[in-house]
Amino acid sequence: MKRATLVASLKPASRHAWALICALAMTGCATSRAVEEDPRDKPSSSGPRVTELPPDPFNPQTFAAQYSNPSECERQARRFLPISRDDAWAALKACIDGTPFTSLQALMSRAWSNELRSRAGAAALIAKVVAQRGGSVEGDLRLLNEQRLPIFSLAAAVAQPDTYKGRFILVRAQVGDSRAEGEKPTVWLVEQGLGSVASEQQVGVAVRRDSASTTSGNLGGETTLGSGTVGGSLSQADTDRKSRTVLRYDNISSDTGREALGRLAKPDPFLAPGRDFVILARFDGMRTTSGSLDADDEGPRIPVLSIVSYFIPHPLVVY
Repeated sequence: MKRATLVASLKPASRHAWALICALAMTGCATSRAVEEDPRDKPSSSGPRVTELPPDPFNPQTFAAQYSNPSECERQARRFLPISRDDAWAALKACIDGTPFTSLQALMSRAWSNELRSRAGAAALIAKVVAQRGGSVEGDLRLLNEQRLPIFSLAAAVAQPDTYKGRFILVRAQVGDSRAEGEKPTVWLVEQGLGSVASEQQVGVAVRRDSASTTSGNLGGETTLGSGTVGGSLSQADTDRKSRTVLRYDNISSDTGREALGRLAKPDPFLAPGRDFVILARFDGMRTTSGSLDADDEGPRIPVLSIVSYFIPHPLVVY
């Protein structure tokens, strides 16, 4: 009753002031209580990172050793592109060097297109993939040119020397001869085309049956010349063989009729004669040789290449 009497005895202005003070006090208490009850509104300094950065320093060989599957290795290397294009390119090279990478389509995807056109070693990396796919240069060059990648064939360079001078040439060739020309050695290259030959291969155990028979006898009688006897024998042998075979295809290389002169920076004992290589080179133009029998006529012209890199093709071809 005393509290009620006190409030009632206050003036109207005083009652409004007390009401305002009580309202502010209640709001402040409620706000403080809400902050204490919901700690999730506080900023966290230990939140998860949006992107996973590659380790520093980045080791491409260690990265590629984690993946035995070439496609998975390339896919993981592609994840580094938004973070570090240099690390992504190093990871891709390690994938191709450390795994049996043959997916030329994945290499030519839109993700790697800028790297293939701007990196200094991109052409050599493509040549290595072509070799790991079996060295079907003619077919793989068709795929590269569809993507507008500037690597061309020896046939195109010979047909239009001025157009292709200074450009990359990819050729499958054998070394026919090597010689020293000034300070730089040269090798005679014989271009090889890749084809296949069908043959039958036996499957399972063959069944063979042999039989032989002999018939003999004598024949006697009278003739106008007198009596006599004729004797003889007849032999016959039969062989029957049954086996199951399947059709196999073997890759063989054959001369295309085109030859070239390859320049080396220094002698290379691993570029051995009689063996096929997938060779990446720059086209230096045509040279006239001294092979003409007539002194008034020029000799045949041969393309000259500066060899950049070479790789041994895999015996199996990836289509």
